[in-house]
Amino acid sequence: MGHGKTVVAMCAAYKAVKSGYQAAIMAPTAILATQHYENFKNLLDELDIKCELLISGITKKKKEDILERLKKGQIDILIGTHAIIEDNVIFKNLGLVVTDEQHRFGVKQRTKIAEKGQNVDVLVMTATPIPRTLALILYGDLDISIIDELPPNRKKIETYAVNKKMTQRVNAFIEKQIKEGRQAYIVCPLVEENEELDLKSVEKLYETYKTEIFPQYKVEYIHGKMKQKDKDRIMEEFKKGDIDILISTTVIEVGVDVPNANIMVIENAERFGLAQLHQLRGRVGRGEYQSYCILKYEGKGDTVKQRMKVMCDTNDGFIISEKDLELRGSGDFFGTMQHGLPEFKIANLFEDMQILKSVQSLAIKILNDDPNLEKVENKLLKNLIKDKFMKRIEI
Repeated sequence: MGHGKTVVAMCAAYKAVKSGYQAAIMAPTAILATQHYENFKNLLDELDIKCELLISGITKKKKEDILERLKKGQIDILIGTHAIIEDNVIFKNLGLVVTDEQHRFGVKQRTKIAEKGQNVDVLVMTATPIPRTLALILYGDLDISIIDELPPNRKKIETYAVNKKMTQRVNAFIEKQIKEGRQAYIVCPLVEENEELDLKSVEKLYETYKTEIFPQYKVEYIHGKMKQKDKDRIMEEFKKGDIDILISTTVIEVGVDVPNANIMVIENAERFGLAQLHQLRGRVGRGEYQSYCILKYEGKGDTVKQRMKVMCDTNDGFIISEKDLELRGSGDFFGTMQHGLPEFKIANLFEDMQILKSVQSLAIKILNDDPNLEKVENKLLKNLIKDKFMKRIEI
């Protein structure tokens, strides 16, 4: 959310390199990987630390050169996307792996890159606000640090929830901001029209904004099904200020910093989880200007109004995520399923968190005291684990 995760990653990578190791920084999109590469290179070039970028869009010749230099130890920090996981990417002495927006990577992917070195230190970073209590379950094997302060001079993002009746006022407000030199994001949930759900597609919304609402401004659109080079080109134009309004799916949820973009309108906000709305909102508010997030929602149900109210009342991601977990349940909660987190048959992740924390503490105590469960008092536990997991692990 612009709190400084990249600087933390940079400091860790710097220390790893100065200790004689290589570092790998893995991001979920080429746009984000490229942004990291530019930030790292700008600061670390002067310190004679060699950074390189590995994404699918580079030429075969360039890739071969990078892989050769990496193997020889001539590259200190390799920044890239899933391309880093490939078998032919071999490090001379990998000591640190950083995964950014780690919920976008499966457990196996994160493990595979860590196995490219010996006793590799791992730093996982996310801007997704995970409830502190849930984080203890998801990341029980990791030390958790939280950056809960904004950088100096950042203003709170003003958030408003509106219905269709307010559309004209919202458009007038967007125009006022653009006239003052700012830029706007318009986010909608689907790429293609879905009559059943009656959601606006990116292409349809783009045509509406471009021809009917704001023909006088430069409007563009971006979505996940576009070619990577087209996405990168559009984001670069937006970053430079050549595009006034960017219509997008959640592909911009993790993307480049555009300090001049200070307004975000989210269509059909009721379709998103609160944690995701919060992360989308974090695309604005990255510069000196007062920023705004406008949630356009449909539906009159109490739950919808309750969720919108939470977003308007607070910018605290942890409060938002706790509410999200409470309202949606653990199965739907942003990213938890890919962590292999089970759908408990008895326990409720939100209501029974204290019990689960106690169980976790006890499990850690037993493992520290008797890692192979050889003591008499742990015999029943060992038999139970064998019975439950004998097909998957050996004890």
